[in-house]
Amino acid sequence: MIAQWIMVGVGLVLIAGTALYVAAEFSLVTADRAAVAKQAAQGDRGARSLMIGLRSLSTQLSGAQIGITITTLALGFVMQPALADLVAPLLDAIGLGAGVSQTVGALFGLVVATVLSMVFGELVPKNIAIAEPLDTAKTVITPMRVSTMLFKPLIIVLNGTANAVLRAIGVEPQEELRSARSAVELDSLVRRSAAQGTLEQPTAGLLARSISFSGKTADDVLTPRVRVRFVKATDTANAVLTAAVETGHSRFPVFGEDSDDVVGLVHLKRAVAIPPDERAGVRVEQLMVPVPVVPGSIPLDDLMDELRSGLQMAVVADEYGGTAGLLTLEDVVEELVGEIKDEHDPVDSRAERRADDTWLLPGTLRPDEIVDITGVRLPESSAYETVAGLLIARLGRMPKEFDAVEVDATMDASAHLGVPDRQVVHSDDRRIEPETEDDLPRAVTVRLTVHGLARRRIEAVLLSAVSLNTGDEDENESDERRGDGR
Repeated sequence: MIAQWIMVGVGLVLIAGTALYVAAEFSLVTADRAAVAKQAAQGDRGARSLMIGLRSLSTQLSGAQIGITITTLALGFVMQPALADLVAPLLDAIGLGAGVSQTVGALFGLVVATVLSMVFGELVPKNIAIAEPLDTAKTVITPMRVSTMLFKPLIIVLNGTANAVLRAIGVEPQEELRSARSAVELDSLVRRSAAQGTLEQPTAGLLARSISFSGKTADDVLTPRVRVRFVKATDTANAVLTAAVETGHSRFPVFGEDSDDVVGLVHLKRAVAIPPDERAGVRVEQLMVPVPVVPGSIPLDDLMDELRSGLQMAVVADEYGGTAGLLTLEDVVEELVGEIKDEHDPVDSRAERRADDTWLLPGTLRPDEIVDITGVRLPESSAYETVAGLLIARLGRMPKEFDAVEVDATMDASAHLGVPDRQVVHSDDRRIEPETEDDLPRAVTVRLTVHGLARRRIEAVLLSAVSLNTGDEDENESDERRGDGR
């Protein structure tokens, strides 16, 4: 009996070894490299050792996997027969035959050894490593590096074989885990952090806008030409005062023959400086100053530098040399800090959240602006730039009042949009409650309705949710569309 209990003790040691390797495997992968580097720079010995280990991550993981394999195989070899021998007298005492007793004892030993290995050798250390990756990694890195050194010859052979297989299928092996993140990944990380409450919404919004800022151009922020108030070069100073009274603006682009021929910029204060009795005799071209013209493709980073050193306003030209629109330094800054309201902004110029959790949106809002406001990400395309353009593209004709289209979108967990009954609609018409703890974006069908027209221009669009979608509904809908030839 003493020998069997010794074997059980050896088995428990092997389970502890498995736990060490499992904890190392998960913690080394999930540990925050930036936090490790910071602690190492502050003189933390554990962090310094961890930094060395992370530089050979692939080798360390190979050592962990070899360790897990060896300890689990050895556990089965040592503990299962020992437990079977220990339980054999009890089975004999209850009158089981020798053959049955041997079989039951073997099964008992196998089950107990497997349960102990899974719970204490696999699941517990895995969950600890995920919950506290940095502290766990610092704890296990020294024995892990010693173990890896002992297994070095075997690791070299196995790693070399695995790397040869990878190269044969066109994959280049990496020794370190890629820690750099793309702009899209960072944006997703910020939004999820905000949804989980680890980042405050204002901070998350600023970070998200900063990430997307460098990818935007003048075309993304300009005020379209149809919404710009021009004055003619041959008009008098009184025309500037009239335009200022009617719009509340103080600066106006000046055109020569037509709005594609922008020749300068006039400021209200220059017109006001003219004595009232002389204004009718002073033309706008005498008051204007040159205005910079920039291409629509200029990045906002470069544009901001140019606007800060000049008039803080520029005309945006399209690829044909015509006037695409106008933008100011304020338009560019708003892409970073959000909307800046002043006393001249109309009260109803921006999005309005209604009592029924629908949104009334200006038709000029872009999809990226809508997701910042509502949490709903509408489909984007080179065929349009605004929600009004999306609606017209889906209609396939010029819109009429209350025209509506339904589009597939995604909705953040923190989205401010009411779904009818807060329910998920499946393809078989059954309904279930959504998983409220899921912080991932959800597929949703939304309805866009024309809610205001000014001649041919869509002034406002009503955004409302139709239903949350599930994977099976999407697949069935795709099948139906393919079947209909659409």
